[in-house]
Amino acid sequence: MKILQFPLSKITIAFLIGIIIFKSTPIQPLFLFLSSATSVSCLLLIHWRILKVNQSKFLFGISVLLTAMLLGYVNALIHKESLRSNHYMHLIKDHNDHKLVLLVQEKIKNTTKNIRYTCEVLNLDSHNGTGRVILNIRKRNTANFNIGTTLLVKGDLYKNQSITNPYLFDYGKYLENQEIYAQVYTQNKQIKTIGYQSSIWASFSNFRNKIIANLQQSGINKKELYVLNALVLGQQQDIAPEIVKEYQYAGAIHVLSVSGLHVGFIMLFITFLLKPITNSRKGTFIKALIIITSLWIFAIIASLSPSIVRSVTMFSFLTIGLYLRRTVAVYHTLIVSILLILLFKPSFLFDVGFQLSYLALFFILWLQPLLAQFYKPKHKIISYCWDIITVSFAAQIGTMPLSLYYFHQFPGLFFVTNLLILPLIGIIMAVGVLVVVIALFKTLPLYLAKAVELLISLLNNIIHYIATQEEFVIRNIAFSKEMLWGSYLVIILVILWWKKPTYPKLILALSSIAALQLIIIHQKYTTANSTEFIVFNSRKNTLLTERIGNKVTVYSNDSILNTIENNNTLQSYLMGNFCQRINRKPIQNLSYFKQQKILLIDSTALYPLNGSPDIVVLIQSPKLNLDRFLLHNKPKQIIADGSNFKTCVKRWKATCLKQKIPFHYTNEKGFYKL
Repeated sequence: MKILQFPLSKITIAFLIGIIIFKSTPIQPLFLFLSSATSVSCLLLIHWRILKVNQSKFLFGISVLLTAMLLGYVNALIHKESLRSNHYMHLIKDHNDHKLVLLVQEKIKNTTKNIRYTCEVLNLDSHNGTGRVILNIRKRNTANFNIGTTLLVKGDLYKNQSITNPYLFDYGKYLENQEIYAQVYTQNKQIKTIGYQSSIWASFSNFRNKIIANLQQSGINKKELYVLNALVLGQQQDIAPEIVKEYQYAGAIHVLSVSGLHVGFIMLFITFLLKPITNSRKGTFIKALIIITSLWIFAIIASLSPSIVRSVTMFSFLTIGLYLRRTVAVYHTLIVSILLILLFKPSFLFDVGFQLSYLALFFILWLQPLLAQFYKPKHKIISYCWDIITVSFAAQIGTMPLSLYYFHQFPGLFFVTNLLILPLIGIIMAVGVLVVVIALFKTLPLYLAKAVELLISLLNNIIHYIATQEEFVIRNIAFSKEMLWGSYLVIILVILWWKKPTYPKLILALSSIAALQLIIIHQKYTTANSTEFIVFNSRKNTLLTERIGNKVTVYSNDSILNTIENNNTLQSYLMGNFCQRINRKPIQNLSYFKQQKILLIDSTALYPLNGSPDIVVLIQSPKLNLDRFLLHNKPKQIIADGSNFKTCVKRWKATCLKQKIPFHYTNEKGFYKL
């Protein structure tokens, strides 16, 4: 691959490996310091040797890569905020009744019950602190706060929790990648505004809020207005969940996340406006300066999401290359942008949007020219459509394994979606930029407001029509991490063989396909030859499963059993185990698993006097004298699921501790697997 001939690409890969090692393997600071010092010393010594006798180039290369890997680790360590001595995580003793001074940084998507902000902790219980939290405020009579506002908040502070059921999305881990380790829950009456800190972020945020306020007064329908805010201003938090779902099913969710597509349209629009400026040395410099400044202002207004930072960095280097009148190697620009972004924000490496956007761009650059060679239309319109199709296929092939791993669904009509909406997106972005500039100073004229509303309404209707063709949306696809790596190995080796067919490359490509098949067979074999019994953490309900091979029996109440297809907890479990065969049964008070007797005691508190169960599951808050029960039955394990009152659980936990019997509460420890 030509990209690996660029020296900085190898250094960047080593740097990425260092960040990944930091994520998975802690290293003692003293050992890390000594390793870094030794690596740099060896690098300088070998470099001096090369200059003197022109030898040891191989050793020099190895030394550079080791140093880059250590720098990646050190860089991730430096940016790990929770390791700082004054981080709020070191000050939390319990979650109740904390007094915090918070600086509002960003407005994020609301939940059904709370309005939410990300905030910087300035003080926690009279101790100076640092770190980011999510502030959750009950929606009732809640005021909106501007970015930069300093708040005195009284509320409960909860650390991020790990997933409480198998194979679900780990939201706590996702927040940790954003350097957010806890959430504050409070009410409006417990919040007091105590000041305002002016900053460039606050200024741009208020600038954005002014634009949004003027757009709201223009009379644009809310549904279309929220999509416009996402397309041009990068604000997705107000879009209705059903709209987001339709964009997902149509394979157009990337449209709502400001990325290279949007930045490219904006750059073309600004370049068009700057045409009157001459192409002299001074004129070209002015053009480049205006373009780069405009792109970064747009990035700041759009909240500097990973995809927008990546895109603006890319186009900035492209603009600089054009200004210097040099051929811009796009692969080199891609590598430089990755390295620069991760130097300042190494946690972006684990952001799904960052991963998808770079993979999409890389495969468009690498694979699209090969796809375009299949057919070379002579007519301009057909050629334009063919380019859209090949770009869409290249991006989809590059991101498909990662999308299947994270989202477990595949939009079959993605190429139709892109063919229909990309020309429309170009028009909307051009009109949208004009609308935003006017909205900065005054309310939009009615004709312009209706024009942009009509364009976005047309876009939404196209998306809605494609999304409703549900037979083309493949859902609940089982896809493991091993299959992810195996799929990318197949894709890369097949493309390498396709670009330059040779016998050794063909053998490698076929071997990778065989390896992927073996991975799938092994995982299905493992599932078919294992059994497990699980007590899920289901709030207000009881949910149990018994899996024997790929056959799953679900025990629950009728409301759960009748809606298994829409139950995210169960569907994630079935996908994770490659299971499709399901039996539905009502909850049974007595069952057996691997010669162990499992007794369920529900709200009736009825149980056999001489049952002698091995495991007892307490559900629906039974009024039970647990002391007496344990004295007579001596079970090996007590489990309380999420359907019980917390007061009951607290009492049971104390009783089990007293009698030295293991106690498992699913709300605290997650699901229980036998």
